[in-house]
Amino acid sequence: MLDPSSSEDSGGEIDEDTEVPKDSPQKPLTSSGQGGKHKRPPADQPQAESHSVGDEQKNEKERLQKEEAERKSKLQIYVFVLRCIAYPFNAKQPTDMARRQQKLNKQQLQVVKDHFLAFLNGETQIVADEAFCNAVRSYYEGFLNSERVSRMVQSGGCSACDFRDVFKKNIERRVRSLPEIDGLSKETVLSSWIAKYDAIYRGDEDLRRQPQRMHLSAVSELILSKEQLYEMFQLILGIKKFEHQLLYNACQLDNVDEQAAQIRRELDGRQQLAERVAKERKYPKFVSKDMEAMYIEELRSSVNLLMANLESLPVAKGGPDFKQKLKRSTMNNSFLDMGEETEFLSKSDVVLSFTLEIVIVEVQGLKSVAPNRIVYCTMEVEGGEKLQTDQAEASRPQWGTQGDFMTTHPLPMIKVKLFTESTGVLALEDKELGRVILNPTTNGPKQAELHKMVVSKNSQDSELKIKLAVRMDKPPNMKHSGYLYALGQRVWKRWKRRYLVLVQVSQYTFAMCSYRERKSEPHELMQLEGYTVDYSDPQPGLQGGRVFFSAVKEGDLVVFASDDEQDRMLWVQAIYRATGQSYKPVPPTQIQRQNCRGGNPQPDAPISLLSLDRSQRQGVEDLISAVPCRFDHAALFPMLQKQTLQHRMNDSFSCLGWFSPGQVFVLDEYCARYGVRGCHRHLSYLRDLMEYSENNTLVDPTLLHYSYAFCASHIHGNRPDGIGTVTEEEREQFEDIRSRLLSLLDNQIIHFRYCFPFGRPDGALKATLSLLERVLMMDITTPIPPEEMKKMVKKCLEKAALINYSQLTQYAQIEADAQAAPEKRLEDMMRLGELCIEVLQQNDEHHSEAFSWWPEMMAEHAETFLSLYTVDMDGALQVQPVDSWDSFPLFQLLNNFLRFDPHLCNGMFHKHLQDLFIPLVVRYIDLMESSIAQSIHRGFQQETWQSVNNGSATSEDLFWKLDALQMFVLDLHWPEPEFAKHLEQRLKLMASDMMEACVKRTKAAFDSKMQKASKATDFRVSLSVCTMFNMLMDAKKQCAKLCVLDSGQEQQYHSKIDVLIDDAFKDMISSMVTKFAGVLDGVLSKLSRYDEGTFFSSILSFTVKAAAKYVDVPKPGMDLADTYITFVRQNQDILRDRVNEEMYIEKLFDQWYTSSMKGVCAWLTDRLDLQLHMYQLKTLIKIVKKTYRDFRLQGVLDGTLNNKSYETVYNRLTVEEATMAVKAGDGLQGITMRDSDEEDG
Repeated sequence: MLDPSSSEDSGGEIDEDTEVPKDSPQKPLTSSGQGGKHKRPPADQPQAESHSVGDEQKNEKERLQKEEAERKSKLQIYVFVLRCIAYPFNAKQPTDMARRQQKLNKQQLQVVKDHFLAFLNGETQIVADEAFCNAVRSYYEGFLNSERVSRMVQSGGCSACDFRDVFKKNIERRVRSLPEIDGLSKETVLSSWIAKYDAIYRGDEDLRRQPQRMHLSAVSELILSKEQLYEMFQLILGIKKFEHQLLYNACQLDNVDEQAAQIRRELDGRQQLAERVAKERKYPKFVSKDMEAMYIEELRSSVNLLMANLESLPVAKGGPDFKQKLKRSTMNNSFLDMGEETEFLSKSDVVLSFTLEIVIVEVQGLKSVAPNRIVYCTMEVEGGEKLQTDQAEASRPQWGTQGDFMTTHPLPMIKVKLFTESTGVLALEDKELGRVILNPTTNGPKQAELHKMVVSKNSQDSELKIKLAVRMDKPPNMKHSGYLYALGQRVWKRWKRRYLVLVQVSQYTFAMCSYRERKSEPHELMQLEGYTVDYSDPQPGLQGGRVFFSAVKEGDLVVFASDDEQDRMLWVQAIYRATGQSYKPVPPTQIQRQNCRGGNPQPDAPISLLSLDRSQRQGVEDLISAVPCRFDHAALFPMLQKQTLQHRMNDSFSCLGWFSPGQVFVLDEYCARYGVRGCHRHLSYLRDLMEYSENNTLVDPTLLHYSYAFCASHIHGNRPDGIGTVTEEEREQFEDIRSRLLSLLDNQIIHFRYCFPFGRPDGALKATLSLLERVLMMDITTPIPPEEMKKMVKKCLEKAALINYSQLTQYAQIEADAQAAPEKRLEDMMRLGELCIEVLQQNDEHHSEAFSWWPEMMAEHAETFLSLYTVDMDGALQVQPVDSWDSFPLFQLLNNFLRFDPHLCNGMFHKHLQDLFIPLVVRYIDLMESSIAQSIHRGFQQETWQSVNNGSATSEDLFWKLDALQMFVLDLHWPEPEFAKHLEQRLKLMASDMMEACVKRTKAAFDSKMQKASKATDFRVSLSVCTMFNMLMDAKKQCAKLCVLDSGQEQQYHSKIDVLIDDAFKDMISSMVTKFAGVLDGVLSKLSRYDEGTFFSSILSFTVKAAAKYVDVPKPGMDLADTYITFVRQNQDILRDRVNEEMYIEKLFDQWYTSSMKGVCAWLTDRLDLQLHMYQLKTLIKIVKKTYRDFRLQGVLDGTLNNKSYETVYNRLTVEEATMAVKAGDGLQGITMRDSDEEDG
């Protein structure tokens, strides 16, 4: 839609310099008739022209004639519309219609995309969490960048509310899936996210910045005034502003009595028409002969109803109020008067301020004063201050003094006086020599001029003149001024010469004001709102003025006259700029020159009705005097309705085919006033709406439903107001529209993803299905069988699946190329699978509610859609290598979607997918089992038993593989329970077998290590042995996860491997304790050499005593004890640091300690009859005492420490210590069984 503020008029204004012939008797309103466009060939052109040129001229002539006929029809329709608006008595503007939202265009969509992209790139100041950012990213990628959204915007059916609703639905689904947070409700999260969305959508726009002007479409949803309705239908029918003005005045639309009389004449004509039809029996062709009498009754009752409506209106007193209101200019043909109340333009609103510069140059002809006398001048503007020049001698009265004044009078009075100083002693005032009074204007001369001064009667200075310059600057809001003759209907009602000023009151308001002298307020004013100015011919009977121009408006004509042609041109140009009219006036001399050259004047020259020639005036009279009942309104109304719908679909609202309240009012009034049949009206409306819908423009199916239901009830005789007449033409048109509508609805349901993208408009798809059910009904009362409706929808959805999949593959740019690499084909299937899932999710989210009557049909549609994907998927999987497992992510992708869908889970496609992947899963597990078994064998052969995490390298690799395999199968989420259970049992059994093999190999390696280990006190537990312990502990932990079944078969696998691990632990601890006990036995065997009565004992005693006399002899018993204690402590530290499980450390230490005490006890028991040697006693005391303390520090409990063996040993050593103290005195050297802190470690 062209912006009314542009230089292009809505009715198709041409360029200013385009020439159109003026003389055109066929054109009823203007001199721009198209009939004069056809030119005769020049004289020098050959008379014999080719046949093709003649045909072209003929076709051009026919085209022009057709355009002219259409133009006349539109003008006649506009006359009828004018009367409907001026004096409605049947319809009102509805106030209960749904408010339509502003539509989005491509540029606005791009701006919205940029706003959201800026947010995602972190270029905004909006703070948001990760969840909101993910929601916005999904919205941006899935919705804003969707091709279907671009189509929806292009079709004109998308508004900002649609964008907001889609985002709201998306986040509602997301927020529902979030966990509950204490103190923060999900409603709060939703409202916060919506507020952030609004901030992103607006971007950096300032909400306080309101547009300075509002376009026609910006108020079309409101209740419009008559002026706004006039202007709207000028745009709809392509009527020029001046044509409207002429028709308005000619029809006397401002005269209420005339309009009421016109209606009475129309009703009388319709009554006479009904009687003539009844008399002459010229009926339309009805479907039944019985309807002819009914038709006459319909005509009469419709006229009676109109008469009753007219009678119900109160009688208006006088005409409408013609008070001038302050309105914004219509220079842009936009509807700016939003409210009913506007301000009055009063005289005080027009304020002018002038700057006056008065420069006094000199005085000439001064004779009455002596040359040496002092003279000076004064100047004043009446009502203001008085200024004085410098003093000068009378012989040389020159000054060049400037005085500056401010005044609000457009016609001020300036007084300049000449004085001489009085020399008399008693003189109170200086003597006045002369004066001059001036009335300057802004158009006056700026240079200095001589003015004759008025002197006293007996003065000698009869030729006294003063040379001065008066400059009166024009204020910015004063556009032009001068003297004009004026005559109007509202102001200046007498033809006389006035001083007029064109004043700009505001940016859009101009006024012509007449002023009197010394007055700051205008005497009369005329606001130029809505006027059109143009040159005019001299008006007869008006005396004064040589050249004329006029300003015309609805209900007013103002004639101006000037004495100068140039002055007239300046006035017309100034008023032309002020009114903002689209037509540029052309001076008559220029028009004559154009006609002399054979050119064409402007087609919309607004010549007033008074200055039209006879043929043109006759054309206007024909239009306004046309009898409505003689016109075929069945042909005129569809033209009006089609043009109105076209205007509506092109405005800035997402109307979806719904008229605005003002348009509904005018169309309703037209139909009622001129007898347009309701069925014919709705059939025409349906035809127009379907044309838009077939051209991919969004039309509300509810609107189609309303019109179709009305027509169907009329055709089938089930109207709520009773049976009415049905013509054969209406029935034929209805059947044709029904077939077209069936085809249209069928196509829309097939393309439901593209006709109703993302479920927009809200509820449109459901309304389309409801309309389809109504259209399938053979009459208005018999419902269609549910199976037939279901069958048709099923057929549509089958076609929809094919179209959706074809569009998807085209969008993904995937082609069935058998030569493509297997990896590429599998990658394409993954991407296509993701898109298929997205399509099905969108269908379920946005469209499933519309098909809620048949939920299984959407499942069938999805199965059909997936069956098409199956073909491509099977082809891609067949070319994959045998041992390639890259296809499992495809199964996981599809299965994770299908298993949560109640309609698709274990459906046809799902079962096919399982059948396709069962062999792959089984083969994969078989190969993994073999691979793991081989890795165990190779691993233990090459095992170094270095500690890796919780075990060795082999065990870590084994457990990781078993866990990864089980997680892989778990992530498959196999939907079939039996096979899923089979897979679980097999994997648990395999894990048990593998773990059993691992434990046995570890136990064997441990036994081998222990056999090779030393039995002396230099034995230290190796790191590899600790690693074996840790590996068994890790195996025990892993078996709880890898070998446990959820069912009752836990004992079958888990208990078996648990027993095996526990037995292995027992054996390994027992073997370790045995090794430690063997070391102690070696120490005790060395002490056995000192047994009493042995030969070796006596030799050792003698040797030590003899040597002790000369040197310090080391004490062998103490060395042996220290070596053993070091052995114990270091092995304790190694086990404590390297073995991970505390429980098994404690078991080992308990058994080690118990075994040690038993060994010492047994050794002493064997020597009950013998007294211990001093060295034996000292060594055993230290070993027992240190062993007790060390194991207590390692956490061995007191019950174990103080066992019977320890008590026996303790008692024996205490007795031996006492005996030795009696015999040898201090031979023990402080070593005692008693606790003492003085002992060294």
